[in-house]
Amino acid sequence: MEEYFISPSKGRISFDNTFDDIVQFVSIMPSLKHRLIIGTDSQFHENDGTCFVTAIIVHREGKGGRYYYRKYREPNMGRSLRQRLYYEASQSLGLASRLTEKLAQNGYADLNVEIHLDIGENGPSREILKEVLGMVVGSGFDAQIKPYSFGASSVADRYTK
Repeated sequence: MEEYFISPSKGRISFDNTFDDIVQFVSIMPSLKHRLIIGTDSQFHENDGTCFVTAIIVHREGKGGRYYYRKYREPNMGRSLRQRLYYEASQSLGLASRLTEKLAQNGYADLNVEIHLDIGENGPSREILKEVLGMVVGSGFDAQIKPYSFGASSVADRYTK
């Protein structure tokens, strides 16, 4: 089954078309600073399992941006917050790795890719903060946590309900 993303302006598009749209957006104003942000959030639903949403945000600093997301369910994922947060981070890491590789192959290796995590220093996620941050940073990516992780806690969160 082909992987696809939803673009609010273009609808359902393939991974390759999502990538092409990102490159086209960046190439319009190449002299400006762009950030490619990946964030995943989840919501447990009693009858449907856990809903995960992974978002890709292309932020043109000072000039707006665009985003894409994919939504999927894991019926056997339980209520364990620890398990969900690790799974969220691994989903973001996997996508960030694929995008980074494709960017390098297409002459965009200098595009900053960061991962936004739905964890913070307050609340129950603080117990695994260092572990999850270590996983992301150890994989070579910049990481943001709450309250600066809007990719996960705002964009992706919007579609988990």
